[in-house]
Amino acid sequence: MKQGNVRESALEVLLKIEKNQAYSHLLLNETIKKAKLNPKDVPLLTEVVYGTIQFQKTIDYYLTPFSKRPLHKLEKWVLILLRLTLYQMVYLDRIPDHAAINEAVQIAKKRGHQGIAGMVNGILRSIQRGELPNPEAIEDPMEQLAVKTSHPVWLISRWSNQYGTEKTAKMAEANLLHPIHTVRLNTLKASKAEVIQSLQNDGIEAKESKNIPESLVILKGSVIPTKAYKKGWITIQDEGSMLVAYALDPKENERVLDACAAPGGKSTHIAERMGNRGEVVSLDIHKHKVGLIEQQAQRLQLTNIHVQTMDARGAEEHFERESFDRILVDAPCSGLGVIQRKPDLKWTKSIEDIHHLSTVQRDILDSVWPLLKAGGRLVYSTCTIDKEENNKVITSFVEERQDAYFDETLMDRLPESFRDCSGTELGMLQLFPGEKGTDGFFISSIMKK
Repeated sequence: MKQGNVRESALEVLLKIEKNQAYSHLLLNETIKKAKLNPKDVPLLTEVVYGTIQFQKTIDYYLTPFSKRPLHKLEKWVLILLRLTLYQMVYLDRIPDHAAINEAVQIAKKRGHQGIAGMVNGILRSIQRGELPNPEAIEDPMEQLAVKTSHPVWLISRWSNQYGTEKTAKMAEANLLHPIHTVRLNTLKASKAEVIQSLQNDGIEAKESKNIPESLVILKGSVIPTKAYKKGWITIQDEGSMLVAYALDPKENERVLDACAAPGGKSTHIAERMGNRGEVVSLDIHKHKVGLIEQQAQRLQLTNIHVQTMDARGAEEHFERESFDRILVDAPCSGLGVIQRKPDLKWTKSIEDIHHLSTVQRDILDSVWPLLKAGGRLVYSTCTIDKEENNKVITSFVEERQDAYFDETLMDRLPESFRDCSGTELGMLQLFPGEKGTDGFFISSIMKK
């Protein structure tokens, strides 16, 4: 298959993301299947789509002086075509500029007309001959950092207010790096040596993690087609997410509630740590997502997980008071800790989303707390780094309750390499992108008197 078709596919995916606010990873998978792409072309398509989204603000800054018309007045597909071509020219060494430009001109002719093709050619040739503008020239420090790291200004300003400019710059730079891919070993099924050997046999490079005993780092290849994955020996999961089961510390024969469980990574980890004994009750508001939890449990051959379609905000009406030993609230959140993996989040989320989600998070905590036994533990976690959704939500919750207090033993239960994290308060752990090789992740643990 010609690379031109890859770029047309990339343009289609990026247009759909822009128009429908759809998730990039879902659209990519759909496009790969529908377009029947040569497997060799899939990495380039993925690179161009994610890279164009990730560096969008920086690319627009580079494009602006070379376009006679303001960028927002260009037809959307033309702007996206310019973005994805400039991404290849600036960030991909292995593609010659003239090849990327020629393909862009051909696509412009095909989708538009000779005039548009001429404009696209003119802009891109001018950039090829000229010099890109330097973001150092931007006077406003927030705007300058936003352009350099390709983040919205409101997000850079917000993080700077919460964590300071230096910390914000480090986080934003880390968000531009390729994420580390890890899998969790199902210790009930196989040994680490067996799994590493099995993955090697299937052409996957893997090594032991230095951070978490049951974690393997995947250096090269996709694990989904492998024997190890199909037999339920491994689960794809970020190490920050794996820490939740350590924080909860479930025991055999206990009854555990996972209030917002889909797609099931944490539920299955909890079930494995319980030795497939006792009961994990896994809830999710969306029926199709509940199906994902069931699929994971079946693949891993875990029989102690029982799933229900339910809004956790109404859980109090469905279960007896004080009927769970431990409760996990892995709350719906803005996801601003996983921008490395889902770069579209930084362009689609807003301050209003954060305000709304913090209310939902509190409602869920209020609903499930009566279900926890006296002396029981509740873990509240999110995959964001925003204090309004994290520290503020859980602190206000504890302060308003006489029977709740922060768990001072949280750090003792975590693997040693996470005990010195910078984002720690009593009973809380904040992981930042780029700090420990994990996603941005928040975990807090509270006890019931």
